[in-house]
Amino acid sequence: MKAIGTIDARFQSYNVEMVEVTGGRFWKPYPRRPHANAQIAQDRYSYRPPIDLANTRLRMLAAALGPAYMRVSGTWANATFFADTDNAPAAPPPGFDSVLSRAQWRGVVDFARAVNAEIMTSFAVSAGSRNADGRWAPDQAQQLLSFTQSLGSRIAAAEFMNEPTLAAMNRAPPGYDAKAYGRDFAIFRAWMRQHAPDMLMVGPSSVGDSPSPSAGGIRTRDLLAASGAGLDRFSYHHYNTLSPRCGVRDDPAQALSEDWLARTGRALSIYRSLRDEFEPGTPIWLTETADAACGGKASDATFLDTFRYLDQLGRLAKAGVRVVMHNTLAASDYGLLDETTFLPRPNYWAALLWHRLMGTIVLDAGASSTPDLYLYAHCHPEMPGAVSILAINTSRSKSRSLNLPSASERYTLHATRLQRATVRLNGKALELDANDRLPALNARTTSAGTVGLEPKTITFLVMPDAANPACR
Repeated sequence: MKAIGTIDARFQSYNVEMVEVTGGRFWKPYPRRPHANAQIAQDRYSYRPPIDLANTRLRMLAAALGPAYMRVSGTWANATFFADTDNAPAAPPPGFDSVLSRAQWRGVVDFARAVNAEIMTSFAVSAGSRNADGRWAPDQAQQLLSFTQSLGSRIAAAEFMNEPTLAAMNRAPPGYDAKAYGRDFAIFRAWMRQHAPDMLMVGPSSVGDSPSPSAGGIRTRDLLAASGAGLDRFSYHHYNTLSPRCGVRDDPAQALSEDWLARTGRALSIYRSLRDEFEPGTPIWLTETADAACGGKASDATFLDTFRYLDQLGRLAKAGVRVVMHNTLAASDYGLLDETTFLPRPNYWAALLWHRLMGTIVLDAGASSTPDLYLYAHCHPEMPGAVSILAINTSRSKSRSLNLPSASERYTLHATRLQRATVRLNGKALELDANDRLPALNARTTSAGTVGLEPKTITFLVMPDAANPACR
């Protein structure tokens, strides 16, 4: 298998929403009991206190995924006031919705340092962040940057704002359009080049690409035309669907279909075409993604979503995307971790296996001719010459097989029921041990020749003796 590309060492990254840091009303998790959805329909949000970024379990689990990018952004960041004083006000100034204190941002910096994460963020664009003439002012951004530097840290990358394609919904001033965005982005770019030349300029951070009159939508094409070239990284957001909180109720049976998994590629093709036209050659980052927007579906906390999660990583790495930031690390139903206990969900265990087994050199595994079988290959991150294959069998009833030229180490994820929060590795349930430590992720040795893949399973196969020239 030939090398076809590389991904960033921080390819598999995650979001900690700004509202998690400040505390506030975020997407209410679905109750784990029948007939409780009516509560969500009445109020999609619930108050959550600031996340405890000093929590030992949270830090241990995040560190196991390092190095990574930690994106502190989201819709709420567009109207968050940074209180650059030791005593933060209880209420935000006019034109803002929430307050980020020095202590809270210091917690972000300390967490990132402890878990080997680089910080990425975006800045407020609401009415309070503007001059009398309505232009964006960099004062707040400068204060956050300076305070971060005073702590001996840095902001590695920044988007101007979160999801400008939905500016009207995301706290931009009334009537905000592509022309206003281009004007403000020019101010942002000049400020960054002067005061933070080493910080990656990432954008446009779009989601969707069709104007929505009811939502005041702006096309990504118009944003890029108005702002001009010069991005360091081209970013976009993608969700396969909306959760029932926002009125969409998908059939869970779709979750293993080719149409469902292929939505990742269809979204990428839209944004890659725009990248090629406006920012040719600029690396692409997917800076916010999960199965369902609006907090995720209840099934996103189960093994059912792990097929999409790993297939998405495989597809995007093969297609040349350099970084993928999952939303979220530990909030609502799409979190890798439960937001109350910080215990791992199935997607966390999948992330951990990817991190340990799939290196930065992407190999051409070829196109699978077998229905429901998806194959991806990378060099192993630590063993020279070794190849790791990710084989996803989405068939609900049929086994599949591979023919391998050498012995392999096998790691198979499966569950007794797809919509359960417990996942097994080679037959053993994955869970933290009595001392709150990660369990050993033990492989089974498989001889050369035919390797069987059971229905509804995900298997990593590591061939230590592959001697692949691209992996040396």
